[in-house]
Amino acid sequence: MNNFDISVKYFKEGNFQEALTQINICIEAEQDNNEFYFFRARVLSRMGNLQGAIDDFDYLISMEPFNPTFISDRAVVLHMLNRNEEAIQEFDRALNLEPGNPYRYSSRAFFKDRIGDLEGAIADYEKAIELDPEDAVAYNNKGLVEEKLGYRDQSKKSFEKADELVGYEPNRIERDDVVQNTSTPSDKAEIQQAETGEKMDSSKKINISTYFKTLVEVLTNKNTQKEFWAFLKGGLRNPKN
Repeated sequence: MNNFDISVKYFKEGNFQEALTQINICIEAEQDNNEFYFFRARVLSRMGNLQGAIDDFDYLISMEPFNPTFISDRAVVLHMLNRNEEAIQEFDRALNLEPGNPYRYSSRAFFKDRIGDLEGAIADYEKAIELDPEDAVAYNNKGLVEEKLGYRDQSKKSFEKADELVGYEPNRIERDDVVQNTSTPSDKAEIQQAETGEKMDSSKKINISTYFKTLVEVLTNKNTQKEFWAFLKGGLRNPKN
């Protein structure tokens, strides 16, 4: 197993310090390998070293100025640093580079929800749905934002469409099993906070690990979407809706 594979292994285990040690060895050996810098930026982000992550993303974008993934991920870190004006510019730039990619709209919508631009978030989720009509999570997240705005009828329709797309049945016994097997109690609380866009107490730092994991996996990975669906239904929505 080479150093990069070892770094990835430690990363998946949550041992970010060892992951950093191994990826630094990789970079020392291959200083022109952008994949290594990109992975290190992720590792640094998970460790809370946000400026270090920005430095790596700045380097990557200097090498590949039109890479929308580098730009979008840099935007996430800028948001975690409360540099939201810069973040929205980067989300816009990534979207302009890939206007046909629904994930770019969902990413920006997720961000807009978190900063309180709820109407803007709905507009972006609607565009994401236009590009990918089978994106159940976009419908679900759109419903959550509509709910915040008091648009009860619209949110109900969004939730119903999301349920239809994943074949969700509210009374299935399997729901509790799915939640038990995919999320710990602390995971559930973090995912709920990330999905609903609730503001943290100012004395607490936003969890970069949760943000990246939720943003990337839940918005893009269809299997992850289905695994979290029962939790989203049971834990995030108002049962009266």
